[in-house]
Amino acid sequence: MILIIDDDSAVRSSLSFMLKRAGYEAQTVSGPREAMEVVRSVAPDLILMDMNFTLSTTGEEGLTLLRQVKIFRPETPVILMTAWGSIQLAVQGMQAGAFDFITKPWNNAALLQRIETALELAGSPKETTQEQNDAFDRRHIIGRSQGLTEVLNTIARIAKTNASVLITGESGTGKELIAEAIHINSQRAKQPFVKVNLGGISQSLFESEMFGHKKGAFTDASSDRIGRFEMANKGTIFLDEIGDLDPSCQVKLLRVLQDQTFEVLGDSRPRKTDIRVVSATNADLRKMVGERTFREDLFYRINLITVRLPALRERREDIPLLARHFADRQAEANGFPRTEFSADALQFLSRLPYPGNIRELKNLVERTILVNGKPTLDAADFDAQYIRHEDQKVAEGASFAGMTLDEIERQTILQALIRQKLYLYQSGGLHSLLLSLSLAKRTNLIPLSTYLLGNVFPSFALFPLSLVGCSIHSGQMDRLPESFYCLRRPSGY
Repeated sequence: MILIIDDDSAVRSSLSFMLKRAGYEAQTVSGPREAMEVVRSVAPDLILMDMNFTLSTTGEEGLTLLRQVKIFRPETPVILMTAWGSIQLAVQGMQAGAFDFITKPWNNAALLQRIETALELAGSPKETTQEQNDAFDRRHIIGRSQGLTEVLNTIARIAKTNASVLITGESGTGKELIAEAIHINSQRAKQPFVKVNLGGISQSLFESEMFGHKKGAFTDASSDRIGRFEMANKGTIFLDEIGDLDPSCQVKLLRVLQDQTFEVLGDSRPRKTDIRVVSATNADLRKMVGERTFREDLFYRINLITVRLPALRERREDIPLLARHFADRQAEANGFPRTEFSADALQFLSRLPYPGNIRELKNLVERTILVNGKPTLDAADFDAQYIRHEDQKVAEGASFAGMTLDEIERQTILQALIRQKLYLYQSGGLHSLLLSLSLAKRTNLIPLSTYLLGNVFPSFALFPLSLVGCSIHSGQMDRLPESFYCLRRPSGY
């Protein structure tokens, strides 16, 4: 049974009719006294409650009634009803224990969706059943640590609902993968999954990107454009980096999340969208709310369910599994033979701090495989490629300043080759050094130049090699590219 509490008879009649058509049993009361009589005698499955029952618009009587209801029926979900102008009042209600809130006039489809979500979550078991675990699709989510298992259990329990989900955690912890898992395990799995990086959308382009525009809506609008909310209709929209959203855009986003309606730029006709909202951030939204840089009403709208992803340092037992996964994926993508890890290599990887989390581990494993090319990697191989974070700021600020991503990648590989091969010269293995560098040149990884060898061996003079071979340490080298350089010991050395 759904209990409707509102002093407006028209509202009670309208809601009762809508709920009965949807197959729910409804009971209506006009004020707090009658409501508490029902609550004391019967346990409603859900309560729809107005915030004002007198001429006053403070909403204090609504907050008082909510607190009383929660004393007698703490497990019963309460959805508040308020006018748009009193959203702050609804936020206070959420803080007092309300499940959700809607604004008047409401959208019937959106309201029914929230009622369904509330009832499903209220009736969900506290523990995930074995059937749920067996049916849960966790593709590309690697690990079996307790922290990750708890996250997956939560997802398995809520995925079938339409509840809005906020995913929090440090950068690089895999928030997008969790959002995808929520979608593919939901009833919307066959519908679109639309990803939006809100941190990358400027204030001026927000409405066009999210809601679309009509041809001629502004100077550069040469054709119609479909917005992200329309693209995600019937499916899931993933709002990544929501903490970076400009405050002026937050109220525009709140409107569509509240009513699931929007207006295309250049078209005043409201359009409806049926979406499930999943958001993610590495920011502390509660702190931002306190600092008034993030709207409190938007915060409560997006975090009906909050999922916190543990940092990689909190789930170290998953590091060997993740390293194995990244290595196998690298081999498959590039046609390489399978790379093995020694025991000391796995121990070394498991001890690192990983401020960049899974993204940093992936980068380290793939870089080490590419640079070494060995069938089995040991701790020394990973240690040579690991960037100490004390030195990383210096490197980024000096060596890599002004470089593109490709240039940074080439420079990193260059430095690694120099570290790995420099000792060969000292041990009489200059032939191997040059062949290694020649291979790097042929694979286009490093553009060899006077700069390269001149910095490795500054005491030697360089000249272009255009012969079939040259004598080095009394040995004959194979032909090298003309652009390669051979070394000549200075006279008197």
